[in-house]
Amino acid sequence: MKQKALPLPLDVRLMNTTATVLFVAFALLLAAALGWWALRHPVFAIGGIVVQGDVAHNSVATLRANVAPRLSGNFFTVDLQQAQAAFEAVPWVRRAVVRRQFPNKLRVQLQEHQAEALWGADSESRLVNVQGEVFDANPGDVEDEAMPRLVGPDGSSPIVLGMYRSLRPMLERLELGIEELVLTGRGGWTLHLDSGATVELGRGTTDEVLARSQRFAQTLTQVTSKYGRRPEALVAADLRHADGYAVRLRGVGTTDVPAQRN
Repeated sequence: MKQKALPLPLDVRLMNTTATVLFVAFALLLAAALGWWALRHPVFAIGGIVVQGDVAHNSVATLRANVAPRLSGNFFTVDLQQAQAAFEAVPWVRRAVVRRQFPNKLRVQLQEHQAEALWGADSESRLVNVQGEVFDANPGDVEDEAMPRLVGPDGSSPIVLGMYRSLRPMLERLELGIEELVLTGRGGWTLHLDSGATVELGRGTTDEVLARSQRFAQTLTQVTSKYGRRPEALVAADLRHADGYAVRLRGVGTTDVPAQRN
């Protein structure tokens, strides 16, 4: 018959339990000591920042100089969200993704703003990126000198940019460019062209404003040719009339043009 194992004596069990507790405590103390050593060891101090991505408007040296003083801690304790905010506070930086690179570096992937238009009054140094977001930057850093100016209430930049993108091809076919597009607080739209002309587009939904603009663009050449002029002779146009629009041409009096129905 198989003999039944006898239970260990109480003193033996106490010794085994004590040994286990001591071993676990020692392991925890060793881990804490190693952690404390790692936190304080110079080898883990942030020794470099590796910058990748868009750096067209900021040199790597400039980025490091702006961000490094705002970082605290070492490889293990540095706040990555704080580092991200520091990079995104640099002009022209739209997004920054910051990661640790063992043993003592930070690696950051940058995305810069792609400016599409100036924003606000002439005295302001703000721009609109291709996503319709307003950001602060030096307009002198923009390479495109023909960049239009968009103006509108706070929070309206995506709407104004969308309207600009819809109007631009209509006018380009007439060899006219948009110098400024304004959305007033009451919802009225005004165009200032690079020829010096002003076009009152009026109020309404986006579809209504674009429909009036499309009829104007399709008939302007016909109207100006009647008076021996080209579209660039336009001085002013008012599209706020119910059944047509009024134009003023250089050397010609105000002309009322019936709306063209499609």
